[in-house]
Amino acid sequence: METIYTLKVSIVLTILFNFILFPKEQNHLTLKYNRLNWFQTHPQHIKNPLLKIKFRKPYQNYRQKLRFVLMAILIYTDGSAKGNPGNGGYGAILKFMGFEKELSEGFRLTTNNRMELMAVIVALEAIKTDKHEVIIYSDSKYVVDSVEKGWVFNWEKKGFKDKKNVDLWKRYLKLHAIYKPKFVWVKGHAGHAENERCDVLAVNAADGKNLLVDEGYENSIK
Repeated sequence: METIYTLKVSIVLTILFNFILFPKEQNHLTLKYNRLNWFQTHPQHIKNPLLKIKFRKPYQNYRQKLRFVLMAILIYTDGSAKGNPGNGGYGAILKFMGFEKELSEGFRLTTNNRMELMAVIVALEAIKTDKHEVIIYSDSKYVVDSVEKGWVFNWEKKGFKDKKNVDLWKRYLKLHAIYKPKFVWVKGHAGHAENERCDVLAVNAADGKNLLVDEGYENSIK
């Protein structure tokens, strides 16, 4: 049954890729291969509960919803801090239809939560269009729950009284107003390929030379 199911899905996707999603364009064969290859490495988007999640755009039917999920900008993030506080870093991967970009930076003194949030912010700042859904995969309950459960919006209404990382949350909220990303929590160190790669990026950045100054954090502890 699994083989038959996979074959049916492949046929449907071939039709989607060739006749519905993508018009003829320059270097079409290369782009079609990249996009199909991208989907083959992300089969979770057929069985993933994301297809049942309510996105910010109204979808008239399942096909339209599937199309927007397939064309979403995917972001994977992770943060690390040795000592917490200590030297730290973040790692982020952006993926869109077969194309990929990695981002990372290290800081001399910071916290794990700040690096988790910083990874999300920097990734969103790297996006050049607001025409696509944005889905962020993070292993940080602090970041995911703060947005998905609406905590950060209540903090904002109350002036962030007694809350930490206010500088970063304010920076994030400006981006949230533009992209309204959907967050998905993933378990860390559980074999999730992109999450593991982000962890490597974050740790290597934290261990690097010429570490940056996390001014928001260092000013808060003076």
